[in-house]
Amino acid sequence: MHTHRVDTCSKHTSCPTERLRRCQVMRTISGEDPQVRTPQHPELGTMTTPSPDGSVAHFCHYTPKCYLTVHRGNGTSARTTSSQYGEEGWHDATTKTTIRADNEVEAHREANNYRFGFRKWKGNVTEKPLGERSDITKELYADLSVLKPQEGLVVSFGNIIYVVLFGWWISLFYFLVCPIMFLTILGAPYGKLCWKLALYFIWPFGKSIEKASDAMRSSIVKPQKCEVIPEEGDTEDKESAPLLVSSPISVEIPVPEPPVRKASKHWCRVSTYVWLLLGYPVLAVAHSIACVLSWLLIFTIPVAKMNARTLTTVLLMAPEDVQIHRQEKTNSCEIRVVLYCNRAFNVHYCKYTVQGINIFALNLLPLVLITLIVGYTDREHNYFSAETKFATAVTSIIPLSYYIGMGIASISAQSNFAVGAVVNATFGSITEMTFYITALLQGYHANNKCYEEIVKAALTGTILGCILFIPGICMIIGGIKHREQRFNSRSAGVSSALLFISIGGVFAPTLFSKAFGYLVCESCTNIPNNTSAPFICKDCHYDTSRTDPHLILSHIEPLVYTISVLLPTAYLIGLIFTLKTHSHIYDIHISDGQGDHAHVGHHVVHWSRWRALTVLIVATVLMACCADLSTENVKPILTNSSISKYFIGVTVLAMVPELPEIVNGIQFALQNNISLSLEVGSCIAVQVCMIQIPLLILFNAFYDVGFVLVFSDIHLWASIFSVIVVNYIFMDGKCDYFQGTALVVVYLILLALYFFAPSPRSC
Repeated sequence: MHTHRVDTCSKHTSCPTERLRRCQVMRTISGEDPQVRTPQHPELGTMTTPSPDGSVAHFCHYTPKCYLTVHRGNGTSARTTSSQYGEEGWHDATTKTTIRADNEVEAHREANNYRFGFRKWKGNVTEKPLGERSDITKELYADLSVLKPQEGLVVSFGNIIYVVLFGWWISLFYFLVCPIMFLTILGAPYGKLCWKLALYFIWPFGKSIEKASDAMRSSIVKPQKCEVIPEEGDTEDKESAPLLVSSPISVEIPVPEPPVRKASKHWCRVSTYVWLLLGYPVLAVAHSIACVLSWLLIFTIPVAKMNARTLTTVLLMAPEDVQIHRQEKTNSCEIRVVLYCNRAFNVHYCKYTVQGINIFALNLLPLVLITLIVGYTDREHNYFSAETKFATAVTSIIPLSYYIGMGIASISAQSNFAVGAVVNATFGSITEMTFYITALLQGYHANNKCYEEIVKAALTGTILGCILFIPGICMIIGGIKHREQRFNSRSAGVSSALLFISIGGVFAPTLFSKAFGYLVCESCTNIPNNTSAPFICKDCHYDTSRTDPHLILSHIEPLVYTISVLLPTAYLIGLIFTLKTHSHIYDIHISDGQGDHAHVGHHVVHWSRWRALTVLIVATVLMACCADLSTENVKPILTNSSISKYFIGVTVLAMVPELPEIVNGIQFALQNNISLSLEVGSCIAVQVCMIQIPLLILFNAFYDVGFVLVFSDIHLWASIFSVIVVNYIFMDGKCDYFQGTALVVVYLILLALYFFAPSPRSC
């Protein structure tokens, strides 16, 4: 048995190499010389790895991290997978999956991603120390109080956009307040401050705001981060100096005593209160508006930080203490200042999180509250139309679906397998179920069968989107970055088999009604006085509502109830197969560098179990309210819109709640983990057929809303064709962007079919 081991050096290492060489990849082959090593990542170059027996001193300080050992069968070749396939290489004889995590909770979350029936989640559920993150991430969380060496040009596209969107009108506010403060005479010092800040906010880049006493002291004291260059005479000891130094050389530099800082007395002045009464409130409004707008735009969050720091710090300082300096190009030191902003636009803020919550989901949360307030207070549509309320209600489902997903991942990662399975089974389908049940109730109370057709279209649209669009778009994006990606064909085969069972069970009543139902035709005509001419009929279909009620009560309903029992049973058998009897298909072996258990490091969980459970309950209640508003306000769209109602159900109502899952799948694909990207869509499709539809049948059994599990022909053939196509593509265990394009094109063809199809007769 061959064993692949991946060791990671600590970030605080004294290695002479940079981050690319921070991780050593070595292979230990049983029965061979332990000194034989084969590098798994050729892009790291040739490296001399230390002997595993510990006799050779390691030149890297090693901090254990969670990783997984990949075991192969005896008949497997000794050659390792090329690095172009990433850390995770799937082969026919693969029995274990390689994952890495920073702590035990993250390792548990990663392991849950590979378990059948568990919701896949890409984001972290624990807080990673800022010191261990990349420089790009550190910049996202900077508080704009450090003057850094200037990198690149100050004139950039994002900075010019700042001037157009914010700079000119913020400066205008200062120019308007400036004469007011001069007219008060007492506020003249603040008038000068407004003039300086007006010029500053037109173009704040490359300029720093410093406190007068701090600026004087920084000119006397040498900054700590400046390098000390030795004199030429010191080179005589160069040969005796060590090559690698683990700590900086201490150099004594005579530093004059800094001036004694005097306590500021500007809070005892009358001018300060004149400023707080006349000038500060106006500027507070301007900065608050700029702060909110730039925060909502996400990529301009540095502008929001700059306005917030100005509002809370700069405008409350003594006017004589505020000094504005232009950054010198020769400055190579980092100095603490009051405010310094060099970039107004940063595309990496799409990854910005607050308490683990992505910035997009956080910014959409106020929309949920506005939707609920407007939706339940403006029942008569006096201020907002029904179409607007429907759009906001459907959009509000996106962040709520995100919070539900993060809550499920947080609880599952901090709990044992049984609790995680119960939480995933309970809340995993809550997003879709709330909408389906509220739509069926709305149609039952309005005596309108159109809502039932919309629910069936949404069910079919979810299936089509999850088995065609989600894998397709992930293959395209991942294939463009990684050329070709591999996945576990055995695990994909299990999902494919369950998809076949699911589609066969869900559409069995439809096939039964076609075989034994009555064909109903409308608009039948013939030629008068010509009995030999055939009837010409249009719009022929199998309509169970006009069929003999005895057929429905004695045959179709028992068949539906039987299927509603068999499908969850098949789902349970799939769980037992993948998680118990054949767990080696998804086997996750987490280990550190010395043992078989995950390294338990210090970590801070974003959401505790009780907090995550509270978020789950609150998000579920809000989801039910948004679903109620969306079904209540969809009626004008169903009656007045010329677009096919099939298309509305298959696209908007089906795929909008799945947007967080699509983002998760894309992120997995970008990290060359296409296996999880494919499992994201397959897992949702299987749950729709084997959990959500049986639950709808159970709900209809206790509260009869007239839901009959008989679909239109277009749903039947579209679903069968999609399952056949996706199983054909998943056969070889590898994919590229061409196969992804094929899936997306098939999905778009089916959408075009729904778009041009006539609406259901009940609509």
